[in-house]
Amino acid sequence: MQKGRSSANGAGVRGKKGLSRSFFLALCLTAAAATAQPQSSENTLNRRDATAWLNKIHRAAQRENYVGTLIYQRGSVMHASRIQHYSDLTNNEYERLETLDGKPREVLRQNDVVHSLIPEAKLVVVEKQEAKDRFPALLATNKGDVLDLYDMRKLAAERVAGVECEVFALEPHDTARYAVRLWADRNSGLLMRAQTLGEGGKVLEQVAFSQVDIGVPSDKQRILSAIKGAGSWNRYEVTYQPANIADEGWTIHTPLKGFQKIREVRRPLGELRAPAQGNKPGAVFEVLQIVYSDGLTGLSVFIEPVSEQRARREGVASLGATQVVVRRVNDFWVTVVGEVPAATVKQFAAGVEYRPPKVH
Repeated sequence: MQKGRSSANGAGVRGKKGLSRSFFLALCLTAAAATAQPQSSENTLNRRDATAWLNKIHRAAQRENYVGTLIYQRGSVMHASRIQHYSDLTNNEYERLETLDGKPREVLRQNDVVHSLIPEAKLVVVEKQEAKDRFPALLATNKGDVLDLYDMRKLAAERVAGVECEVFALEPHDTARYAVRLWADRNSGLLMRAQTLGEGGKVLEQVAFSQVDIGVPSDKQRILSAIKGAGSWNRYEVTYQPANIADEGWTIHTPLKGFQKIREVRRPLGELRAPAQGNKPGAVFEVLQIVYSDGLTGLSVFIEPVSEQRARREGVASLGATQVVVRRVNDFWVTVVGEVPAATVKQFAAGVEYRPPKVH
């Protein structure tokens, strides 16, 4: 599931490998270590009940106050993070995410403004970023469109991190997307665990709370103070410009049902580092990003000009549920990244065409 993409590695860090459903951009958030347990009782929910539960899960991630430890597992890679999330009466959100292994990293969020702290460089990366695709939120589930593409079944209840959970399976109508399993707190609806399943029910990726406290008092002031405290650090602001790929000669044929284009932007691409002497910015590349979603999962298409400074080559890669295809189209590199089956990513990559726009 495109969960837990964060921004310290995002917006261009190390060539912006863009691996994660924002969809990539990610300090490692999360994860779970339990494997799927056989379920005894199950039944398909009607559309009204299924929509109600998806909306409840989605709202809980935004409205509840919670503090906990997240474990994120993708393939053989596992990371742990500490998360604090608070919401006020006017639905403002405040969030702090700290990595617990590897190099120290911290992500501070106030609504859609994200500050990613890289302590060893005294660098803070600031960008606007939607949080709907980061665990424990669900991507675009405030609409029932996802139920045109998946059947939602209720499975036997289980406990996760000491919390009594309702368990749901979302099974796709076709092979263009993965099946998903969700564990939600019976009372608040907060998502406790999410799994992405491949063929034969194999767990490709999972995110879960290993410990959580729900309904805690707000400590948003500490997050605001931490944002202020990084004000003296070197600052890199990631800006996104609206784009129209058709005007630039690009066409993306998307024959797969359910994937809708939700965003087209031009964004910086390059290695983030402290400003050089004289505050002159280093070379910055730009990339077109086109984001698609089926309401539950998604993928991104990146288009960047061929450059001697950025060695690339055509090929495919896979890590857990994330699939990547790179191909050259004219004098551009096209990279498709998504937490969908390999065939889906390949179809999107094959559907990208370029015709130089006419000069008027």
